[in-house]
Amino acid sequence: MSTDYQQARAALGHRLRELRLTCPDGRLTGQQLATRLGGTWTKSKVSKLENGKQTADAGDLRAWASATGQPEAYDGLLAQLRGFESHIRSWRRQLSSGHRPVQEAITAEHDQTRVLTIWESTLVPGMLQTADYARHVLTRHATLMQSPQDTEDAVRARIRRQEGLYEPGRRYRILMWEGAMRALVCPPTVLAAQLDRLAAVIGLDTLELGVVPFAASLKIYPGGGFWVYDERRVVVEDWHAELWLDDAASVALYLRTWNTLEASAVYGADAQNVIHGARQALT
Repeated sequence: MSTDYQQARAALGHRLRELRLTCPDGRLTGQQLATRLGGTWTKSKVSKLENGKQTADAGDLRAWASATGQPEAYDGLLAQLRGFESHIRSWRRQLSSGHRPVQEAITAEHDQTRVLTIWESTLVPGMLQTADYARHVLTRHATLMQSPQDTEDAVRARIRRQEGLYEPGRRYRILMWEGAMRALVCPPTVLAAQLDRLAAVIGLDTLELGVVPFAASLKIYPGGGFWVYDERRVVVEDWHAELWLDDAASVALYLRTWNTLEASAVYGADAQNVIHGARQALT
């Protein structure tokens, strides 16, 4: 977890402590506040929130503001929470209701984007996945994260997002590492159909699909995947969370990284040859 995230959570905890100590009918102890809040609240939870050891959710903040007699403080608390959650979105919290809400959130980001720039080193990008391939990827991720299995809803949401490939005025700049086309994250028959899909979309006027072959001379190591939405925001995926970065310096860094990787990519017929080689390897 980043230092910036910890500092932001600690600042929110400090504000919560202020509200407890400035309660209009007199300062409350942690135990007294927990008693007022009732339910699953304990003195330990109050302490963890105030000391930045646990992240509150919107319901926690509303209850806290009300219990301390200062409901008008809720909007400010929520703004603090949204400020740092917009940068680090843990999978545990995002997937508490399954993968479908996550897919719908990213679809909303896609809908306001005209130029989407993607690098993927381990998987075929969601924008180009077949339903069967997406099903295996989402199922395995849900199993790892121990989250609700709403796979079919999530698959439909992901596939629906691909309609953008056929909308005039949109532009998709997608780069893939050859390893992403060879990783057996699904049965070979499913991967074969996925590779056929990749070969079929080359030539769409909205899509620039480049492949960085194993044999290419690299100017930088492949690294993890990321998605740049116009020049407005970049989303980077890690095992514990997604990072949503919207500061100009971060966006510029990831675009520069993409351009460096693109220098090793092939397109058109050469990309088809790499895809064909991965397809042949399956048989």
